Amino acid sequence: MVVELAIQRLAERYARVRSRSAALAAPLHPEDCTVQSMPDTSPVKWHLGHTTWFFEQFVLAEQAGYRPHCAAWHYLFNSYYQLVGPMHARPERGLLTRPTLAEVVAYRSVVDDAIQNLLLHEPAPRIAERIALGLQHEQQHQELILTDIKHLLSRNPLQPRYRDDLSRTHGESTEQRFVPGRNGLCEIGADSGADFAFDCETPRHTVFLRPHAIARRPVSNAEFRAFITDGGYRRAEFWMSEGFATAQAEAWQGPLYWDAGGETEFMLGGRRPIDPHAPVCHVSWFEADAFARWAGARLPSEAEWELAAAGSDPEAGHFADDDALHPQAASGADELLQLFGDVWEWTASPYVNYPGFRPLPGALGEYNGKFMCGQYVLRGGSCVSPRGHVRASYRNFFHPRDRWQFSGIRLAKDA
Repeated sequence: MVVELAIQRLAERYARVRSRSAALAAPLHPEDCTVQSMPDTSPVKWHLGHTTWFFEQFVLAEQAGYRPHCAAWHYLFNSYYQLVGPMHARPERGLLTRPTLAEVVAYRSVVDDAIQNLLLHEPAPRIAERIALGLQHEQQHQELILTDIKHLLSRNPLQPRYRDDLSRTHGESTEQRFVPGRNGLCEIGADSGADFAFDCETPRHTVFLRPHAIARRPVSNAEFRAFITDGGYRRAEFWMSEGFATAQAEAWQGPLYWDAGGETEFMLGGRRPIDPHAPVCHVSWFEADAFARWAGARLPSEAEWELAAAGSDPEAGHFADDDALHPQAASGADELLQLFGDVWEWTASPYVNYPGFRPLPGALGEYNGKFMCGQYVLRGGSCVSPRGHVRASYRNFFHPRDRWQFSGIRLAKDA
């Protein structure tokens, strides 16, 4: 009975997550879903196909006698799993006018029927675990659908909106102050008994932290504008050498999507006035680090961040489910605010393996471990993350120059 109930819940979750991806694509035209705006992004159609391929490759292909929906699509929708075969070049995903969006939607339906049929017959625990992993993977791509389509629409001179009906509220940001963090010997990482964690969140291990304090809330647009007004983008003393060179070469004058005057920003709801109280977003690690130096502070380590967030409700922030799809001003009386949702928060920690890390066996071991080079960790989720997807131990990671994600800043200081 316990197993039956668990499988039933998994089937319900499968239907819910998969339908959410379709709902995210629904406001778009087929033309919107086909092209990509830069090599780091992917077309919506490709996201819909790739997440379906994941279930076909790692779940259905394990079943005796299974025949793939279209064998040629294996090459198109494989992302980076070298152990299962070659793949189409990522920068050229926007050239895939075929298969059509309608064909990809039909592919999703075929695979969904097969997975739900499999769940009716109580699959082995290993297969159920892969389905659960596939759903977490799909939720990551749901966030990418929104970040990637935002970048695409922003490149259109017409500045079209993703949706016309997105909610937006304005509030006063809570006064900024610093809250003492835990120090000494502490443990971080996912608990072995957690419902789900990616392999890169494990194993749980001991770290030593010096006395420090962490900012109560993320940096606001008004605070970041003060950095710009003070010549922050022209003052090399605040920047890493590579970061300053990048900012100069790419003519950065403010966060991605801000206009030159710092008055408006492009959102999924179109171009709107910048809310001075909302968390600044779409800044690179280079910009976050430079701002922290300018402010007489630093970025927190991921261990400092995780321990600060350990007692907070990971579902309490502003997430994609709230239908604003943009960060909102901080509110509440808690010591620490907005640790989850609103903006991913850059940390000072490079994305590397934890002591004793072991990737998943086989091709699934390529999911996280092979990217532990040249990237920095972000924590906490964003306003386009699905609620319930992130947790205190969750590790996101991007290159220090990346700006198209909903990435923001929380400061820390040595005590």
